[in-house]
Amino acid sequence: MKTPTLSLICLACILNAGTVAMHAQTPDKSTDSTAPSYDMKAQALLDLQAVNKKCVDLAGALPTDKLTWRPSPDTRSFAEVFLHVAGERYAILSMMGANPPAGFKSREYEKSTTDKDRIVEDLNQSWDFASKTINSMSNADFAKLLPKLGPQANEGDVVYILVADAHEHLGQLIAYARQNGIVPPWTVQMQKKKADAAATNKGLLTPSLIQRLYSTRHLRFILMDAASPLNSKDLERAILA
Repeated sequence: MKTPTLSLICLACILNAGTVAMHAQTPDKSTDSTAPSYDMKAQALLDLQAVNKKCVDLAGALPTDKLTWRPSPDTRSFAEVFLHVAGERYAILSMMGANPPAGFKSREYEKSTTDKDRIVEDLNQSWDFASKTINSMSNADFAKLLPKLGPQANEGDVVYILVADAHEHLGQLIAYARQNGIVPPWTVQMQKKKADAAATNKGLLTPSLIQRLYSTRHLRFILMDAASPLNSKDLERAILA
């Protein structure tokens, strides 16, 4: 009877030793210096900056009379969506204690103007506010708990909400533009680049390609040298110079 008991004791000792060894090989999280796979602060700033630029560019591309256009009576107009994007930067970041400009009233802000220059100015000013607020946050700030928003909610969640909200309304503005036959400026630029690339491959010239080529030193030399034959191959080489 002693043999089974002794065997069990030995087995227990072996398992315990294995557990101790396994814990010894597992790195302590408190000393883990591995860089995070996602830098929320840097990425949030990049995303928000890109959204602001697209909003400003799209506002600039809109005819003035379209700023009051809305798809239905119960939806926001172009102007109201732009100002909603700007106002949300103040309102959302105030959830973690950031102070919006004096006199800011969230419910009234998006109806405050339909002037294009004012809208662009408001977009840029609110982006400046958001940029400074997020840049001033430390890593510890991102992890700071905000119990009023939820048991595990923190300031990083507020920044995430702002990014998600910004992309949502950019999509809304793009849908508005497309419904009015307006191609977003960044899409127009991409289409021109694709057209130029396709034309270059076929040895053809487009107006925008000619303009780019003419600005190169190589093409100016070709035009100044009457003995040089001006053909598509020369122009293709010029754009690569």
